[in-house]
Amino acid sequence: MGQFVPKSLRRLGGQPPVPRGGGAGQPPFVLEGGVLTATTYIRPYKVAAGKGAVQTMEERFDYGLNPKKLGALSSYLCDPATAPAEFLLVKSQYQAETGRAVERGALFFQIRQAFPPGEVTAEEANQIGYETAMRWTKGKYQFFVCTHTDKGHLHNHIYFNSTAFDRSRKFHNFIGSSFALRRLSDRVCIEHDLSVIQNPKQHSKGRYLHYGQWIGEKPPSAKQRVRLAIVESLQKQPADFPAFLRLMEESGFLVKHGRGGVISFLAPGQDKPTRLRASTLGDGFDPEDIRAVIAGERPIPELPQEAPAPARRVNLIIDIQERMAQGKGPAYERWAKVYNLKQMAAALQYLRENDLMDYGALAASTEKAVAHFHTLSEELRQTETELEKTSGLMAATVDYAKTRPVFDGYKAARYSKKYLSEHEAELSTYRAARATMNELLDGAKLPKMADMKKARQELAGKKKALYAEYRKAQADMRQAVAIKANIDHLLGVTDGRENKAQER
Repeated sequence: MGQFVPKSLRRLGGQPPVPRGGGAGQPPFVLEGGVLTATTYIRPYKVAAGKGAVQTMEERFDYGLNPKKLGALSSYLCDPATAPAEFLLVKSQYQAETGRAVERGALFFQIRQAFPPGEVTAEEANQIGYETAMRWTKGKYQFFVCTHTDKGHLHNHIYFNSTAFDRSRKFHNFIGSSFALRRLSDRVCIEHDLSVIQNPKQHSKGRYLHYGQWIGEKPPSAKQRVRLAIVESLQKQPADFPAFLRLMEESGFLVKHGRGGVISFLAPGQDKPTRLRASTLGDGFDPEDIRAVIAGERPIPELPQEAPAPARRVNLIIDIQERMAQGKGPAYERWAKVYNLKQMAAALQYLRENDLMDYGALAASTEKAVAHFHTLSEELRQTETELEKTSGLMAATVDYAKTRPVFDGYKAARYSKKYLSEHEAELSTYRAARATMNELLDGAKLPKMADMKKARQELAGKKKALYAEYRKAQADMRQAVAIKANIDHLLGVTDGRENKAQER
């Protein structure tokens, strides 16, 4: 976010200060030029050594509820006086429903939010803390807000349960959570016309840094957050792929299983899930790559450098008359005219750069781009089908080999009911594997496992290469179609076939 100048400084017409505080052992504000700025951080608390869950919470909460420090108090879905018992009740219900121990992971989280001296009252600070907590937890977790007045600056201690009130999930600190919290706190403060931190320093020299490390830098994208979590999970050396997925869940990501075995990760605060595949995350981040790392067949993938956002593609021009007929006002007409001029300028630049000053050449180039995209799309679909078939055949072959001795024993026992009851799961796996192999082979001879591994590796490599080409072809097609449509509109050409191609 850009610099936010507090009200006092705006009235004086001065320049915003450069804060220096926020580190360990330092006060939350450093005075420079007479203006201070707010800080925020989040900290998880586990069950303390030698103590129980209730005792741990009581000791921490007593600090926040100290009447000598307390200036204002508010809560959500709990009574601060009995919060330890209420938090534990939800956790006990969660444990009964899921079988996961209360002591596992964080017990609760504490958010600290401080304000410059004299900028807010205790009641106002508490209201801001309550709003921050509500938006951070999305109303899914119990919390209470303690506003302290014992220091030269007002500050909030926000305590929230790590277990959702409806027992549907647990909150896990995720990569970039401090940054996300800082942004939320800053937004709430700006909405209330308060100052925010402009350039905080790192909290420590350790692994986990103060949120201010992100100020003045581009925060990690959703894809980069997923990559970071994947690398961190792989560094813990999971035993298998399901164990890897559990580590991703523990790092705060919701694991989603889609059709065709597609796996996606959804981080807290993220609207759309990120797919686990090389075309989305880059080389080394395909499910097959992850399995190879777990098996010790390849190293942990390197994090790619995030490239700057690509230039916006040319969009279709707006039919101003049609939009005006829908009730748009004069202001919209003025904006649309400027917008259309920009789109036509971009289209003409494209024509000059690609030497397409003849309409026939433009039409041919557009058709070629559309055809190339659809050719790649079909080739990619066929490759994915072959890869899925090969992977399925390999898995079925392994299951068949593991369970064939059990079936042979079943035959030797003359299909004994007792033997069946003792080995029902293995026999079921055997039948399913044999059925899958028969379906996929369709009368063909079963290839050697080494040949199937080689084929899968080649198909996976081909898929990665095709995806990169596919994405570029898609962008080129959309650009070409939009430009031709804009030229057609300018010339009065009414053929809309390319528009339909773009929509596909």
